[in-house]
Amino acid sequence: MPPISPARDQQFRRMREVAREIFTSALSNASIESAFARNVHCERRVLRIGDDLHDLDTYQRVFVVSIGKAAHTMAAVLETQLGSSLEGIVASSVEPARLVRGFRYFRGGHPTPTAESIHAAGAILNSLTALDSVALAIFMISGGGSSIVEKPVDDEISLPDLAATYRTLVHSGAPIAEINAIRKHLSAVKGGRLAQAAYPAQQVSIFVSDVPDDTPDALASGPTMPDSTSIHDCERIAAKYNLIDQLPNSVADLFRQHALDETPKSDDPAFVHARWWTVLSNKVAIDEAAAAATRAGFAVEVDNSCDDWPYDKAAGYLLNRVRELRRSVSRVCLISGGEVTVTVRNGGIGGRNQQFALACAEQISGQDITVLSAGTDGIDGNSPAAGAVVDGSTLDRVKDRVNARAGGAEAARHALSTFNAYPLFDALSDTVVTGPTGNNLRDLRILLAY
Repeated sequence: MPPISPARDQQFRRMREVAREIFTSALSNASIESAFARNVHCERRVLRIGDDLHDLDTYQRVFVVSIGKAAHTMAAVLETQLGSSLEGIVASSVEPARLVRGFRYFRGGHPTPTAESIHAAGAILNSLTALDSVALAIFMISGGGSSIVEKPVDDEISLPDLAATYRTLVHSGAPIAEINAIRKHLSAVKGGRLAQAAYPAQQVSIFVSDVPDDTPDALASGPTMPDSTSIHDCERIAAKYNLIDQLPNSVADLFRQHALDETPKSDDPAFVHARWWTVLSNKVAIDEAAAAATRAGFAVEVDNSCDDWPYDKAAGYLLNRVRELRRSVSRVCLISGGEVTVTVRNGGIGGRNQQFALACAEQISGQDITVLSAGTDGIDGNSPAAGAVVDGSTLDRVKDRVNARAGGAEAARHALSTFNAYPLFDALSDTVVTGPTGNNLRDLRILLAY
């Protein structure tokens, strides 16, 4: 392939910047602050959440539980609505920018639980069980809560065994809904068990969702919702991914002995006085990205068909789709939300978004296509990046800057096979780095053809 001309190199550079601008705009406009402004409001001690009204003066106690990667932001925004009279618990995976008066804070682990995760779960359970029928429990749930707040349902499961179980599940290649089905049945706080602990208090849950819109009980493994999964589902999933032989004995024995306890379902009394409102989701991020791409002069198409597909299959599908669209319009932007899956074995530094982007790089070499894939939480796997951006010049630049002796395609394939995409993208300055965003709305994939 002939060298890329300066003019074409400039075009590639500009399109990478446009892709970044679209992603940044989506992050900025799909904010928790704007979502709460639309859906949560308090005036004269009457709190509106969604379509529900709560007269705060009718409750003897209002207790707030905020968990997940967006926990700090949600607590701070709620304080601006209700004032400084709040009490509750905040559990997140990062330190807060500031403390809200009246809250206790825990920093749990992510993507695997830590001792602080268990301390947070214990504190939340103790507080909720003290509530009575004249109390209001406000739950604010966001992605990452599964590991940030955790307590094994069986005391025989140690913290190292719990962490090993999470690692096995995350690296299994299973989509998040299947992972969470098993997490729920191994947990004292998931799958509706926080709702059981809060009963008979009135309950309302506010969701900033990083799961598919049709499975809200998968968010943070559904601590406040009836569980739509069953023990039978868990056993089927364990067999599908050959998990039992990979799990610690304390967990594997629960499967072998058919000793899992069923989670609460919709007929449980805990849910009689419970309500749930999703105020922010991946759809909002997609809509904001589409609006930004339209302003940039692109015809926009949204295709979420590949949600939970393997990263390589998703890459092939979306690239074929954007090429088809390009035949009928000069500048097209294809936006895809949700997550792709990666089965990691002995990996390096990277994450599913960088793996997806790198899988696209060889397929678009020399073509006028740019692909950005990044997580709205600002975190991609075990790397410091949210994701990465690639285009038709990526493999040439890999050869020039990363590995002059090997071809760019060979270096990219090696990074793919070793799940070590981050060092390659970092050397190219093609990582997408935002830092933790205080939000979590799944991933965005932005494909530009021009």
